[in-house]
Amino acid sequence: MRIHVAADHAGYELKVALVEHLRAAGHDVVDHGAHEYDAQDDYPSFCLAAGEAVVAEPGTLGVVIGGSGNGEQIAANKVTGVRAALAWNTATAQLGRAHNDANVVAIGARQHSVDEALELVDTFLAEPFSGDPRHQRRIDQLTAYEAQR
Repeated sequence: MRIHVAADHAGYELKVALVEHLRAAGHDVVDHGAHEYDAQDDYPSFCLAAGEAVVAEPGTLGVVIGGSGNGEQIAANKVTGVRAALAWNTATAQLGRAHNDANVVAIGARQHSVDEALELVDTFLAEPFSGDPRHQRRIDQLTAYEAQR
């Protein structure tokens, strides 16, 4: 699976570990930055680039990483067609995919150990959308709202 990843300085070290982990698992990883540690960098450009790439390539997924994951989720969700979910445990990672058909997961690097964060991403990637009509109906409502803007 192709996975688009992005992180700012707060998520940089986790992103490096995640890219290695995902590639070792056989995934095709596209790294949208940061490409080096810079304590003064800003997350929006990285997260927007990853979100745009996910939307441009249907069937791909994205991971955005920061200190808390909150700003990164907000940034990714500014891209029309992105449904980014903040995962703070395996249940939220799983439900983001199963109920919301999230195509991007946001992770807070300062909130989890590397092993915990990798487990969140693995859970997110492994979970398919349930296809339940009630969930699809809600996603369709959000998509219609985006189209009106």
